[in-house]
Amino acid sequence: MTINVYTEQTPNPATMKFMVNKLLINGSEDFATKESAEHSPFAKELFKFSFVNGVFFASNFVTVTKTEDAEWADIEPILKEFVKGAVESEYKIKEDTSAEAPAFEGSDLEIKIQQILHDYVRPAVEQDGGAISYKSFDDGVVTVELRGSCSGCPSSTITLKSGIQNLLQRMVPEVKEVVSEAL
Repeated sequence: MTINVYTEQTPNPATMKFMVNKLLINGSEDFATKESAEHSPFAKELFKFSFVNGVFFASNFVTVTKTEDAEWADIEPILKEFVKGAVESEYKIKEDTSAEAPAFEGSDLEIKIQQILHDYVRPAVEQDGGAISYKSFDDGVVTVELRGSCSGCPSSTITLKSGIQNLLQRMVPEVKEVVSEAL
């Protein structure tokens, strides 16, 4: 199989999404620091580039966060070539990939919230090179964690308040607010 890599900009100007025509991972993995990539051969190699500041994997893409001094015009072709080679060489994203995505847990209401986040919000957030995970529901407040290009993105607050919060309030009247856990 010939591996094709193409890029998509994300709402976060510091991140670029590198799409491939192959499933890389079920779920997602976020490596916000070089140290966190210790058990990911793929991410560890990406962090060897001095201009890589963060790496995030989901389904068929890797989102790379660049350092402030790097320009996409200079580094995009280098990263595209690297991602193509890494996928062709079957670099592992995690050394132990036996863990499956956890089942939804909690009260019926919490399970309903998690299901909505999974079915409606996750695909949209992944489209922009990010990921969202449910943390808790307490006294009408849903706490989520945004990762990948969503982490530190200028428009993530708008997404959170007008998109995710409005959707959850319509579908689950008990939800009063949605907040993001700071990373």
